[in-house]
Order: sequence, then C-alpha cells, then structure tokens
Amino acid sequence: MSEIFIIYPICKNFRACSKTRSVLRCGVFLTNKIITLALVIFMEMNTQNLKLKIGDKAPDFSLPGVDGKTYSLSSFRGKKILVVVFMCNHCPYVQGSLERVKSIQSDFGIKGVQVAGINANDEVNYPDDSFDKMIEINKSRKMNFPYLRDEDQTVANAYGAQCTPECFVFDGERKLKYHGRIDDSPKDESKVTVNDLRNAIDAVIHSRKVAIELTPAIGCSIKWR
Repeated sequence: MSEIFIIYPICKNFRACSKTRSVLRCGVFLTNKIITLALVIFMEMNTQNLKLKIGDKAPDFSLPGVDGKTYSLSSFRGKKILVVVFMCNHCPYVQGSLERVKSIQSDFGIKGVQVAGINANDEVNYPDDSFDKMIEINKSRKMNFPYLRDEDQTVANAYGAQCTPECFVFDGERKLKYHGRIDDSPKDESKVTVNDLRNAIDAVIHSRKVAIELTPAIGCSIKWR
C-alpha cells in the first residue's frame, strides 16, 4: 500500500478520496516526495472546508466498545483532554503507530488524558475491520484505551474524518485544539522527527496554544460504504 497524505479541500478539480454525500468531499493523494511543509500550508489555506474547525465542539456519539460497554462523550466527562483517533485493524499505518498511541495513553493518562479509538471502516469489503476482528486486535495488542465501532459511519462523517490514523484533540470543554497526524512517520518510529500529537496534548495540558493546530493526516483512506 502506497503512502498517502490527505488534505481537505472541497473542489471539483481534485480527485475524490471519499464517497460523495450531499456535499462533495474531495482530497488529493500525494506521494511522500512532496515536502510536508507545503502540505501543511495547503491544508491551512483550506481550513474553511474542514467539517470541524479549531474551537468547534466535539460531536457526541454512542458507540459500542470491544469491552462490551457503550461509550459517549459523557463517558469521558472526568477527563481533562479527549483524544479521538480514527483507526482500523488492517491499515499498516495504524499497525505501525499503535504502540505510540498506547504510549500516549500511558504517559498522559495520569494527567487526565483519555484516548478513544474509533473504527468506521466498511467491514463488508474489508472483513479484517469487523467488530470481531477489533476484539481480537484489542486482545493481541493489549490496547489500553477504548476501541469503538462506528458501523454506520455517522461519527466519522460528523467529525469529517478521512484517514486512518487521524487524530482530534479536545480540551476540557470538548473544544477542538488539534487535528491531524500522530507524527511524521506512522509506519516507522525510527524515522520520526516531529511528534505532533504529543506536542499538541502537552500544550493543552499546560494551557498553552497549540503551536501547529492542523497537520496533514498520513495513512489509509477510510473505507466508505
């Protein structure tokens, strides 16, 4: 699977990266030969087209978890920061960065940070992303955060998610403070140079403005029905 960077314009001149709904949501598939800085600049130029903008409130949800519980925003009311990560089972970019997500939960959990993973992929054409497989992955990878199933994809649509992994950081008022990637090398931790998600969480914990609020998510496209 080739690496893709997904950015979020709405423009008929761009190749569609998701199934068309009432609003055409398009994207550009760019190879890793393109300088990341250019992608960030381009993304910032198109922030008006993001479904969730910085400062927007987190859309609520009610989703089943692999632990048998049902989760909503109120399930995390005691947490200072909520990190929603759209992910799945089969994507190599998720597989390659999962331990880093677990480390974020381990390192920041004591400071009131809660990670919640959401899988919205179509399981008919991608059976490896079924709920049963989620349960298996949760057990084999010893995941330390709730892993939720968005079977009808309404939550992914509400958040405007396009990619796995794709991260949304919300503060205590559940206002969006960061949206984008985990870091700049999800498949290979040895090549990471910028820890965007960690930096954003640390800034929110210490009541600082996040230096880079939007970054281009790197990974696999969400598999829409």
